[in-house]
Amino acid sequence: MNTKAKGSRSEKKTIELLEAQGYYCCKAGASLGLWDIIAISTVDIIVVQVKSNRWPERVETQLLIDFRGPPNCKKQIWRWDDRVKLPKVRNL
Repeated sequence: MNTKAKGSRSEKKTIELLEAQGYYCCKAGASLGLWDIIAISTVDIIVVQVKSNRWPERVETQLLIDFRGPPNCKKQIWRWDDRVKLPKVRNL
């Protein structure tokens, strides 16, 4: 299984759901940053870490929690499990 392709598919599904809610989305190049997707609307910003079949490890989760954004910034982890149509979303 190509895990990079699987991750890209999960990110694409995440972007599609966020855009359907009215967000403009930007995907981080090569996913080398802290956040995979930045979603912007007229009222808030959502930064998303996308995972497949697992939550991030404790150290990674703490880095996401410690991230300091503007007051209207929501931090989320979206976990896509195999053969499930909607992700599990964890707000940080």
